[in-house]
Amino acid sequence: MEYRITVRKYQSTDCAKISELFYRTVHSVNAKDYTSEQLFAWAKDEKQLLKKQLELLKQNTLIAEIDGITVGFGSIASSGCLDLLYVHKDFQGRGIATKLCNLLEQHFSVIVTYASITAKPFFEKRGYTVIYEQEVERSGVKLKNYKMQKSI
Repeated sequence: MEYRITVRKYQSTDCAKISELFYRTVHSVNAKDYTSEQLFAWAKDEKQLLKKQLELLKQNTLIAEIDGITVGFGSIASSGCLDLLYVHKDFQGRGIATKLCNLLEQHFSVIVTYASITAKPFFEKRGYTVIYEQEVERSGVKLKNYKMQKSI
């Protein structure tokens, strides 16, 4: 089945929707690579991204939709750090993350991201290489991720 993915700029009215999408995606898609304790440290509740509202407005933040339904979002800072990239748990593998990345990566010669265990293969396919593996701490819980970089 073919899906028509539309992408638009983030608006403050999107925050509650993407916060819920973030929470549900982390707790389902990333469950194969992280423990329940780690998932809750990473995504505490469905309102977590509300605290990042100003940051989301400052960054180049994009919303992906299919038939008016928010199916993904991504953001990149002016420094070229790809900050957030999440696709709705029910819309994985449909080219949404690729479309968002293609748009977010434009106008940068070097892009850096901090990829989860789950997202690492996606970024490797896009030409990112691991700079180093690290453990970050969230609410006293350690989570593994990877600093990755891509030069265009």
